[in-house]
Amino acid sequence: RCASVWRCHVMIYAIINRKIIAVFEAFEIGHKLSREEYDAQEPPLRTALLATQQLARDSKRAVIVLVAGVEGAGKGEVVGKLNEWLDTHFVQTHAFWDQADKNDERPPFWRFWQCLPARDSVGVMFGSWYTDPIIEFAAENIGKARFERALQRIVEFEQAITQDGAIIAKFWFHLSKKSQKERLAQDKEQALKPVSKVAAKNKYYRQFTAAAERAIRSTDTVDAPWFIVEAENAHYRDLTFGKTLLHYLQQRLANGNEPKVGVASSTPTQTPAEMNPTSSVAPSATPPMTLLNQLDLTQALDPEHYESRLKHLQSKLRDLSWRARDARLSSVIVFEGWDAAGKGSAIRHVTQPMDPRLYRVIPTSTPTDEERSHHYLWRFWRHIPPPGYMTIYDRSWYGRVLVERVENFANANEWGRAYQEINDFEEQLTEQGILLVKFWLHIDVDTQRARFREREQTPHKQHKIGPADYRNLELRAAYESAVTEMIVRTSTSSAPWQLIAANDKPFARISVMATLCARLQEALRK
Repeated sequence: RCASVWRCHVMIYAIINRKIIAVFEAFEIGHKLSREEYDAQEPPLRTALLATQQLARDSKRAVIVLVAGVEGAGKGEVVGKLNEWLDTHFVQTHAFWDQADKNDERPPFWRFWQCLPARDSVGVMFGSWYTDPIIEFAAENIGKARFERALQRIVEFEQAITQDGAIIAKFWFHLSKKSQKERLAQDKEQALKPVSKVAAKNKYYRQFTAAAERAIRSTDTVDAPWFIVEAENAHYRDLTFGKTLLHYLQQRLANGNEPKVGVASSTPTQTPAEMNPTSSVAPSATPPMTLLNQLDLTQALDPEHYESRLKHLQSKLRDLSWRARDARLSSVIVFEGWDAAGKGSAIRHVTQPMDPRLYRVIPTSTPTDEERSHHYLWRFWRHIPPPGYMTIYDRSWYGRVLVERVENFANANEWGRAYQEINDFEEQLTEQGILLVKFWLHIDVDTQRARFREREQTPHKQHKIGPADYRNLELRAAYESAVTEMIVRTSTSSAPWQLIAANDKPFARISVMATLCARLQEALRK
């Protein structure tokens, strides 16, 4: 019976199209399970769940169990039971119910990214990314278009984390309107629970369940399915939930221990010679025209002009940073570019006039073990600034489609789908009102070699150079191909790339500061 829950609710969707009945009405059957039956079946279920949890840990698969449903259905009891059944050393429960815990000052998904479990853990989401859209639509605070957009964003979010290997099981616990009314009348603690009146009041039952029904239909996917569980009887509810979860996890883990990957969103644009610099395929005699090689790298500033411009722009940036603080305008600044292109010095000149309390510089290097155990965007979501502050990334999430692509740290499926994941991530930032400025500092290969030699000869710069830098120089053709595709596919109207000619460091610094000041002024005007 429990194993058929998944098939059952899919068939209900087909019935809807013919008879116009509500999904949830099909789960108001009145299933019951006696205490004796429950006691007989619970011990082997618990043993099997523990074994399956260990298998997931060994397989390095994150498991996300989402618990949702109508108020009074006993969701808290279900979460408590799951924590009793599993090894809690590797289980984290996150409750998204208290509005005081909600942070409207960052993109909505920021708080959910913080809570994603590592690849050997289970994350129990008590409430989730579905709660606000469903309640807001039920309360008629948002219209159909915004609701559908919110649901599409959820699908994109779940797709990103399942393609990274996570297993998601979403459970909706259902009660009839009559049963909910009786439960809420008996629940003396209900008045103390900080939940929306739309979800908690029986008189809003139909609006709430109609919104939930629509959400479930729109977000029920193969990789992140919904399971509807009748919650009239606690013993039946708990056992059905446990067995369904067990069956689903066993099915997912049986499909292979390696994280799933989706279909690449594009074919590689690199030639065989670019993919493998030692290939016998001869390179083209004429370099192809690209966005990068059309930059005028001969641009330069004389020292006198540079000093006057620098002083003016730094004074301007100091003023704008405080105005942004007062206006609660957040900024995310991304610096990418070739090794030795001057990213570090550009960042120093940007931050020099600013109050240190207003910004953070996040240097991105090889991921730690903790970062490696999560989706690659997880470590960047963590540093999204609160209103009025600035986060500067010295290298960023674009490593996925640059170094990880060229060095084969990510396969073609992984870096291929990253373009859409990055665009979606950046869109969420800009929709929240965050100013996003992305710089690519470009230098030619001769300048790069000369700067490498300079680093070798300068004692306080020698730590910046090593064999890996020269190895990367030999892969420059492959990197140029990757950079070109990155710029084309991730330069959007709200987050365009700023290409900076950086053969002359003073010119590059002034270009960066002038661009940043202009973007801040424009954002403040809006």
